[in-house]
Amino acid sequence: MSESILIGAGGEPLASIELLLKRANRHGLVAGATGTGKTVTLQVLAEGFSRAGVPVFAADIKGDLSGMSQSWEPSPPFKARAEQIGLTDYKSESTPVVYWDLYGQKGHPIRTTISEMGPTLLARLMEVSDAQEGALAVAFKMADEEGLFLLDMKDLKAILDFMAENDRVVSKKYGLVTPQSIAALQRKIMQLDQAGADGFFGEPALDLRDFMRTDLSGKGIVNILAADRLVQSPTLYSTFLLWMLSELFEQLPEVGDMDRPKMVFFFDEAHLLFRDAPKALLNTIEQVVRLIRSKGVGIYFVTQNPQDIPETVLAQLGNRVQHALRAYTPSETKAVRIAAESFRPNPGFKTEDMITALGVGEALVSTLDAKGIPTIVERTFIRPPLSQVGPCLPEARARVISASPIGPRYDAVVDRDSAFEILERKAAELEAQQAELEQPEPARSKSTRQVEEQQDNGGGIMEAIFGTSRGRSGRSRQSLAETAMKTMVRQASSTIGRELMRGLMGSLRRR
Repeated sequence: MSESILIGAGGEPLASIELLLKRANRHGLVAGATGTGKTVTLQVLAEGFSRAGVPVFAADIKGDLSGMSQSWEPSPPFKARAEQIGLTDYKSESTPVVYWDLYGQKGHPIRTTISEMGPTLLARLMEVSDAQEGALAVAFKMADEEGLFLLDMKDLKAILDFMAENDRVVSKKYGLVTPQSIAALQRKIMQLDQAGADGFFGEPALDLRDFMRTDLSGKGIVNILAADRLVQSPTLYSTFLLWMLSELFEQLPEVGDMDRPKMVFFFDEAHLLFRDAPKALLNTIEQVVRLIRSKGVGIYFVTQNPQDIPETVLAQLGNRVQHALRAYTPSETKAVRIAAESFRPNPGFKTEDMITALGVGEALVSTLDAKGIPTIVERTFIRPPLSQVGPCLPEARARVISASPIGPRYDAVVDRDSAFEILERKAAELEAQQAELEQPEPARSKSTRQVEEQQDNGGGIMEAIFGTSRGRSGRSRQSLAETAMKTMVRQASSTIGRELMRGLMGSLRRR
C-alpha cells in the first residue's frame, strides 16, 4: 500500500501534492465557500484513506457522497483534470461503503443509550438551563451509583417521575432538586420526542468497532451517515458527532504514532459543533482533539470559513485544504487575511490574493512533512475522484444496504429490562404496602402492624410513608419512600455490577 494519498498537483512545473499517512492523525481542515469543491475534496481524501486500508466516517449533508459506492463514467471535466495533472491510468472504481441513518430510512439505524451519552451531551441536546442540567446530573448520579442503565427515553422519564414524586428524599441525599426543574426536563423530553430523537436512543447500541472495518480486499470501509434530514436539527446533529468523538476517545487504547491512522472522521458543517457551546465544553473538545491523535484517530473538519472553528481547536489541525473564499465586505476581507496567515508563505504568490482567485476544484494545500513541519502552501489542482460524484439512485443504495453484513445486528430494536420496568415494579410494591395499611385488622401482615404500633408515638400514615415522625430513640424512622429509593435498583445492581464511571464528555468508560 502507498504511504501517502494523492490530493492533486501544484507548483511550477506541476508536481504531486500528497498527504502522508503517517501524519494523517494530526487532523485537518477542508474550508471554502459554497460551490468551490469542498465535497469533492472530501471524497478524494476518503477514497485515498479507503485504498490505504483506513476506515472512514463521513456525514453526508447533501447526499452527494452516497455515490461513492458506485463506479461511473467520468464526465469530460474530470477526464480533463486527470490529463492536466498527469493521471495516465485514471479510471472509475467504486468504494466499499456502509450507509447509516439515525432515522433508519437511508441506512442502518444508529442508536445509543441514554446512559452511554451521559449528562453533559444530553444537557446540550436538550438545551437546558444550569438548574435543569443540575437536576439531570442528579438523575444520572442516582442511576450510575447503582449500575443501572437508562436505555431509552422511557427510562429517563421514569427516573424523573420518581424524582418528582420523592423530591424531598432526593434533595436530602443529592442536594436541592426543584419540581420546576424536573417539570422543565420532562417538557424537553417531549420536545425531543416530537423532533424524532427518541428513535436515536435504545438498543442495540452502536458498537464503534463496526465503523473500523475493512473489506476482503483490505480497503477501509467508508461509513456514510445520511445527514440531509438530521442537519435540519443542528443540535441533534452536532451532539451526535460529539458523542461519537467522545466514545472513540474513551474506548480506544493509546497507540502513539502509527504508519497510518486506525480511522478518520470527516465532520461536515463543523461550525455546528461549536455554535453556542459553553466554554467548559469547548475546552473539553479541544482536549479530546489534542489527545485522540495518540489513539490513532484523525479528525478532519469541513466548513466554509476557518473562523468557524475556535482557535484552540484550529491550532491542532496540521493538514489544510483551503478552497476559494469571497471577500465582498470588510469582515469577509478580514477572514481571507486570517486564513492566509495560517499558511506557511510561498514566495511565488501572495496567499491572501490567491485565496480569492482560486477556481472550482482548486485549493491552497499545506500538509505536514515527514518531520511534522507544515509544507509551503501550494496552489493545487485537486485530483478527480474515482467513484461516482453525486447521489446514487435509491435502488443502488437499497442494494448496498441489503448486502451489508451489519444490517442484522442493528435493524431490529431490542427492549430489555431497564429503569422503567424496575421502577414500575417498585412503585407497584409501594402501592401494595400502602393498600395493606388500609386493610382491616385480620388482613394486615405482621410488618404492617409493626408500622402501626410505631405510629403510637404520634405519627400518621403519611408520616410512616414519608418518614417525618420519630420513634422512641428520637431518630427519624426510615420511610417507605427512602426504602424504595435504596432498594429500587438492587435487582439491577446484582446483575450489572459496580457504579458506572464517566469520561471527559460524560460518556461511559468501559471497564
